[in-house]
Amino acid sequence: MQKFNPAFSGSDVKKYILKKNLKKDLPASIVVFLVALPLCLGIALASGAPLFAGLITGIIGGIVVASFSGSQLSVSGPAAGLTVIVLGAITSLGNYPTFLLAVVLAGVFQLILGLVKAGTIGNYFPSSVIEGMLAAIGLILILKQLPHALGVDTDFTGDEGFFQQDHENTFSAITAALSHFSLAAVVISLLSIAILIIWPKFPKLAVVPAPLLVVTLGVLGTLLFAGTDHPLRADQMVKIPVVSGFGEFLGLFTLPDFSQLANKNVYIVALTIAIVASLETLLSIEAVDKIDPIKRVTPTNRELIAQGIGNITSGMVGGLPMTSVIVRSSANVNAGGRTKMSAIFHGTWLLLSLLFIPGLINMIPLSCLAAILLVTGYKLTRIGLFKHMYHKGWDQFVPFVITVVAVLFTDLLKGVAVGMLVSVFYLLRTNMRNPFFYRISNEGDKKNIRIKLAEEVSFLNKAAIQVVLTNIPKETNVIIDGSNARYIDPDVLETIYNYKHNAYTKGIIVTLENIQKHYSVPKLNIKVEEDINKI
Repeated sequence: MQKFNPAFSGSDVKKYILKKNLKKDLPASIVVFLVALPLCLGIALASGAPLFAGLITGIIGGIVVASFSGSQLSVSGPAAGLTVIVLGAITSLGNYPTFLLAVVLAGVFQLILGLVKAGTIGNYFPSSVIEGMLAAIGLILILKQLPHALGVDTDFTGDEGFFQQDHENTFSAITAALSHFSLAAVVISLLSIAILIIWPKFPKLAVVPAPLLVVTLGVLGTLLFAGTDHPLRADQMVKIPVVSGFGEFLGLFTLPDFSQLANKNVYIVALTIAIVASLETLLSIEAVDKIDPIKRVTPTNRELIAQGIGNITSGMVGGLPMTSVIVRSSANVNAGGRTKMSAIFHGTWLLLSLLFIPGLINMIPLSCLAAILLVTGYKLTRIGLFKHMYHKGWDQFVPFVITVVAVLFTDLLKGVAVGMLVSVFYLLRTNMRNPFFYRISNEGDKKNIRIKLAEEVSFLNKAAIQVVLTNIPKETNVIIDGSNARYIDPDVLETIYNYKHNAYTKGIIVTLENIQKHYSVPKLNIKVEEDINKI
């Protein structure tokens, strides 16, 4: 086995790392490809777009976005969270080429957001909310894929929303599936789950990836059940467009209508897509970094630029808007992916399958793909995670659980918004309790109270300070010490000076130490940030 030599050149190091990780990235890319394939098609169908648009978006998300992205494990493609926006936009703009122009402009807006460093907003999502989002995605994967595993629900969009476009919800779809399931699909999904759990426990056998074995089993199961009384129907299989030649393949592309550049509605749609897609991407990136076994940190501004390039490219050739997608990304992590080559390979497999083996791909049953997502979902929402968050305290556990419930019963963005509100509540509660500390000492018949302010005293601390000052007994000497304070909010300063002015009516003497009349907001050390970015 080749060992790493520290004297290697930079190019040699890159080749060594690529070769070292290839044995993990290659099998992981096949898993991601198998998961992404039906999702790309389903999302295109739900969006009212051509099926080819979903596939070309997945191809660009894999090859183009991953090449520019700084994330090693994130996988981009058409997002279920954008289906309602896309469907409404195509209808309101009148035709698909005009919508494609909006996708191109959305990419331009994302480029601008990345260049002005708007990606730093991703650093402000609390850990408890991100963990809750991951657990909720795991539960949603399990609940949404159960009908597919039973061979009933053929809407394989991977939609995270509780309410579905067929007027069912997550739970009613499962109930309906249990009443008229497919025997063939159940047998294939159960065997697939068993293989996914047992196969990795035998290291010598695990050279062949378990998901690849599951798909092979699925194709064999399709052939075996074809001659029985319980065959799989066409709508229970993957559906990929069949092209007979390269010329027909080129004919599937659609160009944007640049004559609509003066249409203000195009810009409204583009801005909406850019904002929603950027938020979903930042959430997904934060979540993927959480489950990265190596704990790498993705540069968020670079990710917005990569997404912008991807959406410009997608819109130019007839694709849908894309985001970093947590379902595909988590499948990549759980399959053992190590670098961005996994995402790039998955895009390559999507392209090659469309060109050369559409017939074989269309023999894969959705039930075996559902089994892969069921196991992925379980790993995201394992019981140990709930125990871990509980032991971290109520201020972490409550936002975590509420985020899980909110995402489960609404959708990704709304659920995270609810979780953020709960986290802000606990933040306010903590700030109210910790804006300062005070010490009481007795000198003769009088009490001396020293209130020492913290380094940062924001408007969030105003209410707590007012409560303490109001409860100070009469005939007391009060010293308010700001020697540690780097910043005191103007509202808090006003409260302190008003108290000093009126305290004499209670016989209270107030002394202010090291408290200025005005404080400037502390500036970030931009030079340090720029130096770090150069490394």
